Amino acid sequence: MSSPTNIYFASDLHLGAPNAAESLIREKKMVKWLDKVAVDATEIYLLGDLFDFWFEYKHAVPKGYTRLLGKLSELCDRGIQIHLFTGNHDMWIFDYLPLETGVILHREPIRKEWDGAKFYIGHGDGLGPGDYGYKFIKKIFASKVCQWLFARIHPNLGISIANFWSRKSRIHNADTDKIFLGDDKEWLVIYSKEVLEKEFFNYFIFGHRHLPLDIDLGSGSRYINTGDWITHFTYAHFDGEKLTLQKEG
Repeated sequence: MSSPTNIYFASDLHLGAPNAAESLIREKKMVKWLDKVAVDATEIYLLGDLFDFWFEYKHAVPKGYTRLLGKLSELCDRGIQIHLFTGNHDMWIFDYLPLETGVILHREPIRKEWDGAKFYIGHGDGLGPGDYGYKFIKKIFASKVCQWLFARIHPNLGISIANFWSRKSRIHNADTDKIFLGDDKEWLVIYSKEVLEKEFFNYFIFGHRHLPLDIDLGSGSRYINTGDWITHFTYAHFDGEKLTLQKEG
């Protein structure tokens, strides 16, 4: 007899922000949640921006996060598949986390199917219309040349510069992250509808937006945004029959 399906999705922890003390509180809460869902989890999906900034130098990585990294390693060693998506704040995750913890790394949205339900899963940055400035910057940051040049900067300076820009990005998007813009202005809703014109999915699941959202796209399809672990502490759960947004206490 096959085991029941239990798939969990969470995103946007932004570890490191706004300071070490507040980040540690969220990190401990995430570790506690991972322990809870690991009791019955088939797979766990962390949909990006796990860190407010991450860059892997050849012989160095950012300090901290040992509780979370240890828990990810433990669960992967126990045979639980954990999928980690890069986000716009931690796109410079390379091979360290997959090699050290065992997570499966994704840089682009993926398609999955469980119990007859089709899923389209990703972080969500750079998808849909608009946001052309960010899309241009993302291409630069994703280039090997840019990564090579940044790696030439000493970690003490490089990480300080990156943390400064990450803070500016959060401040710039703070107001937008608090309000729902409407179906006709939410880029990921528009994007999901465009994908539906070519291929059907029961669920589109994204992070990035920092708002827990569950929107009916019509014809049996839904757009789910998992929210964040800064303000909302929300996640999505699929039990093989239905998908629900839930809040961690």
